[in-house]
Amino acid sequence: MLKFTRQSDPEIAALVDEELHRQEHNIEMIASESTAPLEVMELSGSVFTNKTLEGYPGRRFQAGSEVADKVERLAWERAKELFGAEHVNIQSYSGSTANYSVFASVLNPGDKILAMRLDQGGHLTHGSPANWVSKIYTHVFYGVDKETERIDYDALDKLAKEEKPKMIIAGASSYPRLIDYERIAKIAEEVGAYFMVDMAHIAGLVAAKVIPSPIPYADFVTSSTTKTFCSARSGMVFCKEKYAKILDKGTFPGSLGSLMFHTMAAKTWSFKYAASEEFRQIMQQVVVNARKLAEELTKYGFRIVSGGTDNHLLVVDLRGKGITGTVFQDALDAVGITVNKNMIPFDPEKPSVTSGVRIGLTSVTQRGLKEPEITEIASIMNQVAQAPTDEKNLAECKERAEALISKFPLYQAGAFDD
Repeated sequence: MLKFTRQSDPEIAALVDEELHRQEHNIEMIASESTAPLEVMELSGSVFTNKTLEGYPGRRFQAGSEVADKVERLAWERAKELFGAEHVNIQSYSGSTANYSVFASVLNPGDKILAMRLDQGGHLTHGSPANWVSKIYTHVFYGVDKETERIDYDALDKLAKEEKPKMIIAGASSYPRLIDYERIAKIAEEVGAYFMVDMAHIAGLVAAKVIPSPIPYADFVTSSTTKTFCSARSGMVFCKEKYAKILDKGTFPGSLGSLMFHTMAAKTWSFKYAASEEFRQIMQQVVVNARKLAEELTKYGFRIVSGGTDNHLLVVDLRGKGITGTVFQDALDAVGITVNKNMIPFDPEKPSVTSGVRIGLTSVTQRGLKEPEITEIASIMNQVAQAPTDEKNLAECKERAEALISKFPLYQAGAFDD
């Protein structure tokens, strides 16, 4: 790896080596992260990086696009077959720009969007005041029931009928339960709203048919292609055929410019891989591991938000342990386990502190960890929580974590030999 960079810029090459070492020796449990297959890295660094492209196959603004056209058409075929979709646009650079392309397709400034609250599981691009989109559209929010910590569909229904939004968004960044897409689709239809689902976090689980798909119910489905999809850092959008032309126009030239075609090549490979039995088994184990971790942490007295999980992540309420999300995140990081601090529903703490953490199981499952290893991770987490600032305790936990993850290589031996 980095054969030529080592000669021309050893300083940046050394930093890449440092990051590779960190990943190899780290138990990665951030819910938005996964490990890119070697093919994804190869294609992301391929000669397609050299090609400037705007427009669509057969209608490019630059000559020399005939090979690229073949790639994009192949990606369309694979993506539509994999997800059972009528139309797909894979030009988005990320999950966020995928969302923006839908907004550009069907919304006007000032239109009203009904989406899930960020502090109860939603996403930054769904209307948070911190995001620029909040300055363009009018946003109202639904959330979870305080007792069950699951989406309050009755309240959502009532709010939709009162507010008459132009669009309703489902999908979340820290919601561990299945979403009733059919019910929200009916609500959207009753109030004359577009129904968009952001499935960025669960796209891999959907592709592997481990959990239900939103595609039969939604007008638009957006996604990043990392997280559980385990591909390049990019995005994609699916829609009903009747919206195909307006989505394509809203994407280019509506919201994006020239393509990152090297990542499109990587996504094209991933659409094939995600249809494989190997990928399906990994995604099945992701859900098994998430439930196992929730079960084991509960035994140690941690409270799991909503009582469990149906997907790749869980949110843990730390108030019973007398520590904050920031404290637990930093302590775990010190021992080689990465999670992220996260607000729990109706959190009394500030977003910079939080009462909880979000934990994801995708990366560790890709490395081959199963129930016995997840049980050990829960035990290490419990030991860390008992004395999160005790250096001796953290040192012991670091030894345990290193002993565990060292048995599961990040990549196959020799993968990065120059």
